[in-house]
Amino acid sequence: MNDIFKYLKMIKPAGWLKGISFALVIAATYYTALKRLVLHDWAMEDYSHCYLIPFVFLYLLWEKRRELAITPSAASWLGFIPFVFGILMFWLGELSGELFSLYISMWLVVVSLLWMNLGWRKIKIMAFPLFILLTMFPFPNFINNRILLNLKIVSTQIGVALLQLYGMSAYREGNIIDLGFTQLQVVDACSGLRYVIPLLVLSLLLAYWFKAALWKRIVLVLSSIPLSVIVNSMRIAITGILYSSWGAQVAEGFFHGFSGWLIFMLTIPVLLAEMWLLKKIGKRDYEKEEDLKLAADSFPPAEKANNWKSLLQPMYLAGISIIAATLVISHTVEFREKIPVNKSFTQFPLKIGEWQGTSQTMDKEFIDLLHFTDYIMVNYRNGKGQDVEFYVAYYESQSKARATHSPETCLPGGGWTFEQSGIAKFALNNGQMLQTNRAFIGKSGVKQLTYFWFPQRGRVLTSLTQVKLYSFWDALTRQRTDGALVRIITPLYPHEDIKEAESRLQGFTKQVVPVLNEFLPR
Repeated sequence: MNDIFKYLKMIKPAGWLKGISFALVIAATYYTALKRLVLHDWAMEDYSHCYLIPFVFLYLLWEKRRELAITPSAASWLGFIPFVFGILMFWLGELSGELFSLYISMWLVVVSLLWMNLGWRKIKIMAFPLFILLTMFPFPNFINNRILLNLKIVSTQIGVALLQLYGMSAYREGNIIDLGFTQLQVVDACSGLRYVIPLLVLSLLLAYWFKAALWKRIVLVLSSIPLSVIVNSMRIAITGILYSSWGAQVAEGFFHGFSGWLIFMLTIPVLLAEMWLLKKIGKRDYEKEEDLKLAADSFPPAEKANNWKSLLQPMYLAGISIIAATLVISHTVEFREKIPVNKSFTQFPLKIGEWQGTSQTMDKEFIDLLHFTDYIMVNYRNGKGQDVEFYVAYYESQSKARATHSPETCLPGGGWTFEQSGIAKFALNNGQMLQTNRAFIGKSGVKQLTYFWFPQRGRVLTSLTQVKLYSFWDALTRQRTDGALVRIITPLYPHEDIKEAESRLQGFTKQVVPVLNEFLPR
């Protein structure tokens, strides 16, 4: 405790004032992103470990206290380059509604301000603690979805192999394991992501403290990914084995959560054993850390430049002024007008050509989660008794956490596996070409073909990246970020060729798009 007060006293009043002023203006500027991060993202079980990351950062910084104390500060304009990039990332995230851009922007701004005011030498000392802060941000959706889908499939495959090795009858279809007497669904909570991220953070910390060659540290970190998948597959297999004796309670509730925690804890000695083995390979790794500590203790603290005159330092004034201006503009200038649909979706016709529709309603929990302004969900049926599900979600304006999402997110979350995916392009009845996403999906033996696209202010887009970039541009130039998601699905019936389902889906799309265009603003 005495050491803490000793080093805190080394920071002069002007230094405290600069630090507090930066902290306040950054917190105000990124308030909505920080609120979302702490109250929503960290509240998810996959990222609950992130609550510990700030404390890990402070501990790592405390370990560097001697080096920081003897290294003189040297303000540098070089830090202004990443600072400008961080501000641009803020506006990209703010106007496009992309939270990950805001998170990276916040990190860049903090690092660049430290660089501008303390200098590159101190930034190098704080490099790893600053890097570990990146692990408190959730992955962007396009990475998250790919990891979830692949880990879910791999975990299920290995889990089935282990069950078969044990002697049980087990078969896999998508993310469903058929045990004969019951079926187990490997949902996102069991996909392995819950273990990959905290294990990755743990392996990074172990590699940081591991006094070994760089390649050994890299091997240690990379090994955490397959390790997390393997132990999760063991958990799936054990659940299947115990299910036959104990029933459904082993696959849910306390036991399910406790078994996951227990298996995660068992991976720690595995990583430590791996470190021991890596230590035995190759030449002896030299240990220089103790020499560094002795060298640090042998130097007197450097003369501090933190005095009242430093408040007039150009780097400080430039940083605080630009962030304050960003805060004021983002809260006073309205970049988004709310553009309603041309006609309410309640007026959408239930009969389109040969298709007769039945309106469907969405559960309130999903309506609250998706934050759309209006939606329509209709199940249309033709004279042959064949169905097409038509769904549109419309947003008057899109902002952080209130923007259109992709079926590539929600369909895998519901257990659907993307067996084929790509782009479909065909002519509408008026001769115009329509380009859509096309996916052939399956779950529990059910096959479906789906088209989905994003009508955005007169454009038809097929990726969320396009949606974000055009939302950013249109917010600047047109003060509009309204847009919609259109999703059309038809099942593949028994003894039906996929070409028949494709023909049915395209035929319906050609008829419904002109009607939909009357409702969506351009």
